[in-house]
Amino acid sequence: MKETKREFTCGLDAAIAVMGGKWKGLILFALQDGPLRFGELRRTVSGISERVLIMQLREMETTGLLHREVYHQVPPKVEYSLTEFGHALNDAMAPLGQWGEDNIERIESIPWDQIR
Repeated sequence: MKETKREFTCGLDAAIAVMGGKWKGLILFALQDGPLRFGELRRTVSGISERVLIMQLREMETTGLLHREVYHQVPPKVEYSLTEFGHALNDAMAPLGQWGEDNIERIESIPWDQIR
């Protein structure tokens, strides 16, 4: 398979490419305090389907945001944890999360059905 290199217009473009989608930020947030198993992640990130969680975790592993540790035991155990790269992105997103908290009432009052 041919590897393609992607060029970005700026740092924000590159960061959004890694973050892409609704769920990755929530997964990063869920893993900030330490490793979680798949079921724990699914319960923590409410609203995500099993299929989408699997896809997002694979993409995040491919981009180097998280590490997947397989424990060869019975029953099998798999844990997901943030890499240094993932922790750095989580730290960079913290101010955005705080902005959301500070403005949540205003954001909730937006007529989203008129925007979508």
